[in-house]
Amino acid sequence: MNNNLNADPAELAKFSDLAHRWWDPESEFRPLHQINPLRLGWIEGIARITGKKVLDIGCGGGILSDAMARKGAKVTGIDLSVKALRVAELHALEAATPNVEYREISAEALALQEPASFDVVTCMEMLEHVPDPSSIVRACAALVRPGGWVFFSTLNRNPKSFLFAILGAEYVLQLLPKGTHEYAKFIKPSELASYGRAVGLELADTRGMEYNPLTRRYWLSQDTSVNYLFAMRRA
Repeated sequence: MNNNLNADPAELAKFSDLAHRWWDPESEFRPLHQINPLRLGWIEGIARITGKKVLDIGCGGGILSDAMARKGAKVTGIDLSVKALRVAELHALEAATPNVEYREISAEALALQEPASFDVVTCMEMLEHVPDPSSIVRACAALVRPGGWVFFSTLNRNPKSFLFAILGAEYVLQLLPKGTHEYAKFIKPSELASYGRAVGLELADTRGMEYNPLTRRYWLSQDTSVNYLFAMRRA
């Protein structure tokens, strides 16, 4: 692997080993299936993606990419896990999903190839898995067209997020495999906002995502203390 690539080999291996389970709604990816309608609705409400050219960075097995394509967007999903991409491609074939393609390429490399090419860029549940999240944000800003939207979702870094996202989700409730997240890689909203401002992205909307373990229900709120989403716009 290219030593300059903004990716953690251990993280890629972790998700590659689970690739065959991406589309099993009762698997380790169950939380992604459950939150997907929420994040899709939020994105759609802001950016109106129908007919738009959309890039999904860190697409994995294609859960969000597929859903956006079914909303009428022309979607490109990129990832560095070959196994996950093959799963995404197979699902698109089996489900006859229109207007979606998948590529094995980094965000930074694609930004050099196709700058200012997308109306909407999404990067969900990915920033906390890379060595240099600011590099991804910079690539997103380069990839989106002026006036276009960039959407992020990630995890806040504080004692509450450690308690809920790691101890609670991975060890107590076992919603995610142990070791899914590394606390030191969590990103405070102020940090993500700063990364965006530095590359010309203006913060337009923020949401938190919460979970009730008794009802097993997720919802969007104003509480960004654990999971949070950013909508940023290129001026």
